[in-house]
Amino acid sequence: HEPVPQGRALPSPRHSTKAWAYGTRMARTETDPDALLDAMAHGRRAEIDLLRRAVLAAEPSLDETVKWNAPSYRLGTDDRITFRLQPKDRVELIFHRGAKRRDDQASFEFVDPSGLVHWLESDRGVIACPDAAETERCRAALADLVPAWIAATT
Repeated sequence: HEPVPQGRALPSPRHSTKAWAYGTRMARTETDPDALLDAMAHGRRAEIDLLRRAVLAAEPSLDETVKWNAPSYRLGTDDRITFRLQPKDRVELIFHRGAKRRDDQASFEFVDPSGLVHWLESDRGVIACPDAAETERCRAALADLVPAWIAATT
């Protein structure tokens, strides 16, 4: 990673092959969640790592990568769960069936066994972890929620 040059305006990501974020310049193709989080210096890193381990423990067949500038989990090439970490104090998990709206969205149903998911659409929901206590509650719920989500979206 290359430090941001002092006294220079940050270039627009759409005009550059580099994305500027978190005080460092990272390639858009960054796929290492640890490197991304190290560069981000998120104030709730320990909680994020706790949730990352919980997702992978709940569904070992998932691959962890980076999407939307955050750790993301996919089965094969299908993205299913992605963190949202901006602004820097935010820790949320987005449960989704990919970046684009699907034709079968109206008929898709999922019963959240935890009751923690706030549904934005029938196939896109958010679990918010505003503090350490709620993060622990979310971590415990992921053991059942993640495998149920993967089964429903596969």
